[in-house]
Amino acid sequence: MARLLLQLVMVFILGCPLTASATEEYARQTGQSCEACHVDPSGGGELKPAGKAFAATLRTTPEKPALSAAARWFRFSVGYLHLLTAFLWFGTILYVHLVLKPAYASSGLPRGEMRVGVGSMAVMGITGIILTHFRVGSPELLLQSRFGILLLIKIGLYLIMVVSAAFVIIVIGPRLKRKRLDPSPAAPVGGDMSAEELALCDGKEGHPVMFACQGTIYNASASRLWKQGSHMGRHQSGRDLTAALAQAPHGMELVTALPAVGQLVAGTQRRAPLHERVFFFMAYMNLTIVFLVILILALWRWW
Repeated sequence: MARLLLQLVMVFILGCPLTASATEEYARQTGQSCEACHVDPSGGGELKPAGKAFAATLRTTPEKPALSAAARWFRFSVGYLHLLTAFLWFGTILYVHLVLKPAYASSGLPRGEMRVGVGSMAVMGITGIILTHFRVGSPELLLQSRFGILLLIKIGLYLIMVVSAAFVIIVIGPRLKRKRLDPSPAAPVGGDMSAEELALCDGKEGHPVMFACQGTIYNASASRLWKQGSHMGRHQSGRDLTAALAQAPHGMELVTALPAVGQLVAGTQRRAPLHERVFFFMAYMNLTIVFLVILILALWRWW
């Protein structure tokens, strides 16, 4: 999934047309090098024909008014807050996914991490809008420059994270919380079971009374000889009692008289509920998006 998303983003970026420019600011925004318009690759000096043509347009195009000192400080403060929040938000995601693992939250969303996520998304959205207003001079820049196209991709990834977070908090979170409040898994009622699943059928806390013998699982819930999941005070239900039968004063006929409900199999595990599988999918999807956003930042700065 992560590799596919990365390939799609790279194909989209490399396939987008880039526009030429002759100003330092525009070069930073579009990713064009100085040699696109200057004879000297480092910029300055004699212009190429493309540079001369663009320079002629600058004489008739009014310059963008310079920002006041207050506006520059405001933009700096907003940018600092935007970057700080990104470090906090992405750092939390990386820590939870790479160190604690998503299973850390699979039994209920931790309150602290949830507050960090919601607060970060709100701050990132507000500061992002303000910074876009300062950086993007016209709507055409979003579609005709690599900077604008990457910005649109970054905004799209941000919206995916917001929508998925809202779904997890509103829909999946309450179900995970119920699992945390009642952590004991439900005991199986029949069918093939693994040793782990059979162990839940111990007759305790309302669980059924079942045991395995010679590969077959028997239900002794209705037997008066298996009260509270114990037989004669020596044998406990929820286990494979094949070896114990050899020491019993009775034969296999009393065991086979009980209802057979399934077979004891190795390695069989019940599939996780749908909401847990969706939670894990979205968790790793958001981790992939974090790496894609960092990739976009690297393309802005160094590509």
